[in-house]
Amino acid sequence: MTGFIDTDQVSERYRQLAVDVPRRRLLIARIAGSEQEEDLTSPPNCRGLGRIRHFQRDTAEGWPQNPLPIEPATKALARPPSASITAQAFQNAACNWRCWYCFVPYTLLSASRKYSEWLTADELVEMYLAEPDRPPMIDLTGGQPDLVPEWAPWMMRALSDRGLDGSVYLWSDDNLSTDYLRRYLSDADLELMQSYRSYGRVGCFKGYDPVSFSFNTRADPTLFDRQFQLMDHILDLEVDAYAYVTFTTPESDTARIREGIQRFVDRLQLIDENLPLRTVPLQIRVFHTVEARVHAAEKVAMSGQEVAIAQWSQEMLRRFPSAMLEMNIADVRLRRVRGRSGRRVDTTSVKR
Repeated sequence: MTGFIDTDQVSERYRQLAVDVPRRRLLIARIAGSEQEEDLTSPPNCRGLGRIRHFQRDTAEGWPQNPLPIEPATKALARPPSASITAQAFQNAACNWRCWYCFVPYTLLSASRKYSEWLTADELVEMYLAEPDRPPMIDLTGGQPDLVPEWAPWMMRALSDRGLDGSVYLWSDDNLSTDYLRRYLSDADLELMQSYRSYGRVGCFKGYDPVSFSFNTRADPTLFDRQFQLMDHILDLEVDAYAYVTFTTPESDTARIREGIQRFVDRLQLIDENLPLRTVPLQIRVFHTVEARVHAAEKVAMSGQEVAIAQWSQEMLRRFPSAMLEMNIADVRLRRVRGRSGRRVDTTSVKR
């Protein structure tokens, strides 16, 4: 097969275009005037470079609730339980994949100066502070934020300098495509991320097997395995980490979808027995931006995710007791120990 995105090459090119490390700047997408604006419930803010993001716990029938990032944020900020939370979202202007269901227009993912602006973390925080009724949380999204892994520690320092590190929750996501977190961050940056109490991050698995992954991202199917390696590395950093997964698939055979979900949960548990409890499946819906990308194969994929989520729910009931399934996701402990060498030792076994 041909026509796959060369992930490593594209990632390096977009990183060069999307970050100015010496000046501590990155390209932030301009949402105002873009096709994405039509899908927003509130108009863009922060000079058109930001938006208010509404995270809701309730989802569609047949799908589990989505506690991310509501429960991690309310726990970190000592706020009462809630069914929703709002966040000030900023999108970096580059992504190395082209997921067909992405609600961000591809024009805002290409590191184009025409659709973005150079900003520092200090400038982003100042714009956030200037907004009336600002939310208690800042969401670093994209794009692919981990093309610029410096973004999170830059924001942490900007918030801390203003005494906001305990009152504003910082959330970031990534698509589990690169090892830039380890490659480009200093030990001081990594230590800051580990010690920063009001921070959480989520990595998104773009499919449950190589075929669904490649269909969703346009990336080489062999990179499906890399997602698990990168999630394992993230957990080794001991930051407060979670996972999303999308189940859209071109597969129409129900039995094969079910078998694929079983194997996917097995692989999560090989990383950590409790990782499925920190993983939230996301239902793919068609936003205005996505409509033109939906053809026959995508319609099959939308149906396939319904088979997949039913199997996921069965797997969760089979593998975990009800008390664990009902836990606050931020209270789920990942059962890892470390030997004297510093290497992780996994003392659990996969339930089958």
